[in-house]
Amino acid sequence: MSSSTAPPSRAPWQVITAGICALVLTVGLARFAYTPLLPLMREDAGLSAANGGWLATFNYLGYLTGTLLVARVGEMQLKFRFYRVGLVLAVISTALMGATADMTAWSVLRFVAGLSSTAGLLLASGLVLNWLLAHQRRPRLGLHFAGLGMGIAVSGLAAAAMADHLLSSQQWLALGALALVFLIPAWAWMPAPVPISSPSGTAAPAPPGQRWRWLLIASYFCAGFGFVVSATFIVAILVQTPAFAGRGSWVWVLVGITAIPSTFAWDRIAARLGLIRALMFAYALQTVSFVLPLLDDGVWAGATSAVLFGLTFAGIVSLTLTVVGRHYPHNPAKAMATLTLSYGVAQIIAPAIAGTLARDSGSYQGALALAAVMMAIGIALLWCMPDEDHARGA
Repeated sequence: MSSSTAPPSRAPWQVITAGICALVLTVGLARFAYTPLLPLMREDAGLSAANGGWLATFNYLGYLTGTLLVARVGEMQLKFRFYRVGLVLAVISTALMGATADMTAWSVLRFVAGLSSTAGLLLASGLVLNWLLAHQRRPRLGLHFAGLGMGIAVSGLAAAAMADHLLSSQQWLALGALALVFLIPAWAWMPAPVPISSPSGTAAPAPPGQRWRWLLIASYFCAGFGFVVSATFIVAILVQTPAFAGRGSWVWVLVGITAIPSTFAWDRIAARLGLIRALMFAYALQTVSFVLPLLDDGVWAGATSAVLFGLTFAGIVSLTLTVVGRHYPHNPAKAMATLTLSYGVAQIIAPAIAGTLARDSGSYQGALALAAVMMAIGIALLWCMPDEDHARGA
């Protein structure tokens, strides 16, 4: 019996839940719990602004390394094994952050956490998309990528609940224990990949042209730069203002809560505008999120900045990887990884630059301005994409 007609070994809600839990574990906890904990680590562990930026750079270096590994592996069963290894590494690297205060050890652990994040962001995405295509379901990843916002909300709520009671080292240990809760469904309910056969009389979509592909890669680099500046430093940026003093963890919760439903909204926007034009709109809104704190340090500007960032970053990832997955249905994780290399390179460069700018100027305004410029360049690159590929992407 062909894979397209075989009964599913998992219920749809189990597969989606596995993907969401993988994102909460590997991205929300292992990777981005660092954001709400950064101000506390600077306070009780003596972490400098520059070293905070370098730790983020090591994290994204691990993410890039994982992306390179995924891009080189074409065999789906091996990807499935890598996915499970990544889940375990996410738990270990999170918990051990609380067992040391050594900068070298922290750097290694942030690298491993970044490496593990590819299990949720790329491998789980590819496995979920594989299951949807194999069982003749619409290949939309919006529901899966709700896990990005949920992961941020979980890490932010956990940090907020522990903020007045535990040191940063103790919070890392607690987050490691929480990570085990999400490991179980992410491991147990994610099905192994199966070969995909196209429906009778339906040909696989032709790969996009070279110009289209390079413009998308370049624009995604810009998105990666803008994303990581805000994702790494938004809490540290806003807690420097009187309106958000002592409320840093709640800023991160606000980002996560707004991100959870955003991917559904972007699926609908893309259905009306096309994927590329929807991406341009998302880039524009995220640019505004960087500009607002430069214009006003009040509570409304800061809250609106956090909301706009939450509404756009997961949508940008979801829309971009959906575009790629639809063009490369037989091995979506490999195609996603190839594109994501540009995103990963940006995420290595940006935190070090932002941390250095903050150290030299005493504020994050320069980093925000640079992120806004990069997003504007990304919009221009998307606008230059061939018109026929706008239609094909839709």
